[in-house]
Amino acid sequence: MLKVYSMTQGDEWDSVVKSFQQFDIYYLSGYVKAFELHGDGNPLLLYYDSDTLRGINVVMKRDIANDKHFAGKIRKGEYFDIATPYGYGGWYFEGDQTGLDAESFKDEYSAWCVESKVVSEFVRFHPVLENASGINNDLYDMSFLGNTVAIELDSEEKIWERFSSKNRGHIRVAIKEGVTVRIETSNEAFDGFRDIYETTMDHDDASSYYYFDKSFFDSIRNDLDGYYTLFTAYLGDMAIASSIMLYTGKYMNYHLSGQLFDYRRYAGTNMILYEAAKWGCEHGYDWIHLGGGLGAQEGSLYDFKKSFYKKGDDKLFYVGRKILYPQLYDELVKMR
Repeated sequence: MLKVYSMTQGDEWDSVVKSFQQFDIYYLSGYVKAFELHGDGNPLLLYYDSDTLRGINVVMKRDIANDKHFAGKIRKGEYFDIATPYGYGGWYFEGDQTGLDAESFKDEYSAWCVESKVVSEFVRFHPVLENASGINNDLYDMSFLGNTVAIELDSEEKIWERFSSKNRGHIRVAIKEGVTVRIETSNEAFDGFRDIYETTMDHDDASSYYYFDKSFFDSIRNDLDGYYTLFTAYLGDMAIASSIMLYTGKYMNYHLSGQLFDYRRYAGTNMILYEAAKWGCEHGYDWIHLGGGLGAQEGSLYDFKKSFYKKGDDKLFYVGRKILYPQLYDELVKMR
């Protein structure tokens, strides 16, 4: 049976997610609340439960009429699409994905999409949970986009050994220069993070989507209390880099980050990721996921992340697409 939970059922939502042996922060209601405020759509938890198979999936349901490209062209409430919230997700299953219940799941899920007027779906599967591997090809059109990097948190010694020699050199210089990392959650620390983050987005000429207002950060502080912390690098009393780390279950995630360009030679972000990895190891987490490169491609950002796990296997990033009404979809693409 397929059940759907909304944000008004946050406690039940999170109880379902936590009943799974493995899960990550992206599936919790508190995570998607901030992105609902950001205008990414209406968050829903989809839960399938049967005798031999159960699964969870979090989606942002969006009214296509609200997109600026369709303003005045189609009525509101007529057509929708669904997509993975910012980050990673997709269907995560426990049980037999090949039996009769798996076929029943596909039928029920397709029926829900049709009933909910969903034209198309886009999924970013979770590289560390590796949930793309169990998805049948007839459910989504699957594509491999690129590699992502995760640091295994088995011991402080092995964490350090797997850093590239260049990365270790940057960290040694930072320590010699007096760079320290503080773990913070205060209002003042969040204000400082936001200043550094927005300065970084300005320097990188980021799109408007990556600028978040105060309500977004307030949601992280309030709705993810106990699931996040700020790691901030200081040169003396000057904050030069800061990162939001999210964590739950077995996993940590490198969420949002910024570094003052004029202080980049002090390797503040390198120090943050080193200290975050040690912290995660000490607190019993198995992995810290750094994500991939810009546009999921290899390049300077990917190379930087790879320098923290030079000898380890990458985590593979897949996406899935599903078009339920191909003719209507094509008409909407032309209209857009």
